[in-house]
Amino acid sequence: MDRDYAKPLDVPALAGVAFMSPGHFSRSFRAAFGETPYSYLMTRRIERAKALLRRGDLSVTEVCFEVGCTSLGSFSSRFTELVGETPSSYRARPHDEGAAIPACIAKIYTRPVRNGEARTTPRR
Repeated sequence: MDRDYAKPLDVPALAGVAFMSPGHFSRSFRAAFGETPYSYLMTRRIERAKALLRRGDLSVTEVCFEVGCTSLGSFSSRFTELVGETPSSYRARPHDEGAAIPACIAKIYTRPVRNGEARTTPRR
């Protein structure tokens, strides 16, 4: 899922790769990762979308489809839920403060918050 986040992935296909039934796969995944496979996949997609939006050379619609989402409305809603601002406002604001931070650290700092609770203050 981390590598193929932009491909159309569903629980039956993922369960087949893991040699499990879809129900058992979903329960095992949630027990291991603390969230559903769909929630995990959307977090990866939003994480990648943030990186593409920071670059600024793609529109929000292009980013939506680039990360594997098929609905701009669903993408925007999920992005806003996880990040705390719309994709358009995230793309429009400056991101210079992270320019000097190594990519491995920036990835941790910019990771979307799971479980629908956007941060209101930056991490320290």
